[in-house]
Amino acid sequence: MNMKNILIVSVLALLSSAPVNAVEVGVKLDRAPIDVADLVSLQSGARTFVNNCLNCHSASLMRYNRLRDLGLTEAQIKDNLLFTAEKVGENMNIAMPKGEAKEWFGVAPPDLSVIARARGADWLYSYLRGFYRDETRPTGWNNTVFPNVGMPHVLWTLQGQMSYSQEVVKSADGQPLKDGHGEIVKKARFETLVPGSQSALEYNITARDLTNFLVWMGEPGQLQRRQVGFIVLMVLGVMLVLTWLLKREFWKDVH
Repeated sequence: MNMKNILIVSVLALLSSAPVNAVEVGVKLDRAPIDVADLVSLQSGARTFVNNCLNCHSASLMRYNRLRDLGLTEAQIKDNLLFTAEKVGENMNIAMPKGEAKEWFGVAPPDLSVIARARGADWLYSYLRGFYRDETRPTGWNNTVFPNVGMPHVLWTLQGQMSYSQEVVKSADGQPLKDGHGEIVKKARFETLVPGSQSALEYNITARDLTNFLVWMGEPGQLQRRQVGFIVLMVLGVMLVLTWLLKREFWKDVH
């Protein structure tokens, strides 16, 4: 696991903006190097989620005590993550009324319980890394993969303040590259206006961990499901061999 983390950090440092799938506005998504078996990453993502996202966004389908699956004790959850509830068995709800939230932000912040299943890990990772300063917006912020987003950049103290421009992606023959919808593909180019408390690599890891936690939260039992599925396939494979041997034994005297 430690070696895997080292490899992930190295990839983030070298390929932090490697594009993969195109989104509707022609900006390519960054690949999210997630691993829902990495408990250290999930714990870090849970901390970031509770400290920064849970102020406005709820996760009503998730209970705090489910965080014990991440290797946390009930005492650790109470002391470090339980800020909007009184009991560990409660759901991750917020105190902000939806009506007031809509009045303040123009739209009520969505529940994030299954946001990773709705948007995808690559979209979330790109979104968290896609904020930039835009004085034309009411909040002063905009986003590359969610143009005219109503949410401000809540992690700006970590990442810093960035400016943004677009660069047309060209093919090997020098022609503009187009996506499946015929849109010209553009690559995001950021420049730091005001540094944050984290380096670019550190913030990429923070965004990775938060995305990792959101993916896990969308289906907390996915690891167990995969393990059970693997065991079932192994049993079926053994049964197939035994069935074939049994059939051969029954039919060995038949010509």
